[in-house]
Amino acid sequence: MTLSLITVCYNSEAHIRSTIESVLSQTYPDIEYIIIDGNSTDGTVDIIKSYESRVASCGNMRLQWISEPDSGIYDAINKGIRMATGEVVGLLHSNDFYNSPQCIEIVAKEFEDSTLDACFADVRFVKPDNPAKTVRYYSSARFKPSQFRWGFMPAHPTFFTRKRYFDEIGYYKTDYHIAADFELLIRFLYTRKLKYKYIPVDMVTMRTGGRSTRSWKSNYILNREIVRACKGNGISTNLFLLSLKYFRKVFELVNR
Repeated sequence: MTLSLITVCYNSEAHIRSTIESVLSQTYPDIEYIIIDGNSTDGTVDIIKSYESRVASCGNMRLQWISEPDSGIYDAINKGIRMATGEVVGLLHSNDFYNSPQCIEIVAKEFEDSTLDACFADVRFVKPDNPAKTVRYYSSARFKPSQFRWGFMPAHPTFFTRKRYFDEIGYYKTDYHIAADFELLIRFLYTRKLKYKYIPVDMVTMRTGGRSTRSWKSNYILNREIVRACKGNGISTNLFLLSLKYFRKVFELVNR
């Protein structure tokens, strides 16, 4: 079974090597790795090119990449999904990396169950200049679809699903600025009720500083889009209910 991993990037020369290295270190042999670059102006494309020969020697692993302008991160992700030929698709952004060489092997083992539609695991957040320093640990263990109303979702960087569901249920909505991932997970796990499984694995490390946590304005836009995503899928919520989730985030900081 082929697993397609998609990395989208733009001017990511500072960290994309660690992202690519974590994919190349995976023990699972049948990986299709797709990199969608948004026409970077730094050294990102040169770094990607430098891995072509190495990937060619990695057994069944295959590398596809393009560099061209896009209409934003969700447009880039959709390009990657459409290029994917694997049965199962997952995302790994250019600031992130897998925490173990066995991550994809673990995921592939779960999808041997033909009744499983999706899975997800845990993610840790670190400082951009110090990946060894965890600042927050997010566990997806307690997630239930009813929690979308409160602004909670499983750790999106650890989410894997069968590719056919993008064609059946839809891709990421490009008219969202920050929360298209939240909206897509609602459609897949709440509205369509895909059968999912939580994997108790510390799977992905994310560097802080992403668009959704950059500033109070980003958080406001995020929460407004979450309200829109919920209401568009028949879930009643409001900004006050969403504000309560920040108490749980403090707990995650204390108990990292």
